[in-house]
Amino acid sequence: MNAITLGILLFLSVSTGGVLAWFISKLFFNSEVALSLLCGGFLVGLLANDIFPNALKIYGSFGVTLGILIGYLFFLVLKDSFHSSTPLKTSIFLLMLAMFLHTIPLSITIGNLLEDSTFGGTVTASTILHHLPEGFALTSAVLSQGEKLWRLFVCFIGLSVFFSIFIWIGHHLNLTIKSQSVLVGVSIGLIASTSIKEFILHNIRAVPLKLFLLYILSGYVLSNLFHFFL
Repeated sequence: MNAITLGILLFLSVSTGGVLAWFISKLFFNSEVALSLLCGGFLVGLLANDIFPNALKIYGSFGVTLGILIGYLFFLVLKDSFHSSTPLKTSIFLLMLAMFLHTIPLSITIGNLLEDSTFGGTVTASTILHHLPEGFALTSAVLSQGEKLWRLFVCFIGLSVFFSIFIWIGHHLNLTIKSQSVLVGVSIGLIASTSIKEFILHNIRAVPLKLFLLYILSGYVLSNLFHFFL
């Protein structure tokens, strides 16, 4: 198993998650508000059930907490730096950036284990399963913002290439646990800020309260289903 093969597997994984998101979007009649709230609920669930607990378990609280604060400040700076005329909407850019950062510690770890045959099946399975929810979340976000799907395709390719590059780097260079914990924290801070501020609070008055809560809870339940089955 090499870095290029794993990059291809990641692309297939996020694409599968994207196809699932596309089918589910049809249930909401492609409503941008509904998809935004669904995406927000899904991301909150993904953080609460998977990313945040695992980060604390693997890296400890200090580096992760520091990274979250940096990620939030980064969110505020980038949000103020963008204008409404930006072709790629701010929320999509921030979410994509967070997903890219989130892949670094995993790809570094895989790179360190690349020649260990006992980890081959585990690495392959984790690459496929770990990124299905990310593909779902990114696709839901893109659909909710009315962006063109070719940008999503480019993002998936970029994520796969980025993943392969950092597997190669991890194979030749060790990144300290402290550095990895901060990177994970930054990605958590960006995902949390974007999901709550851009996808949930931004639409708080767009629909009646019952629908508002229904869409968010639907996204949260979907993230729980991903967590349970994967």
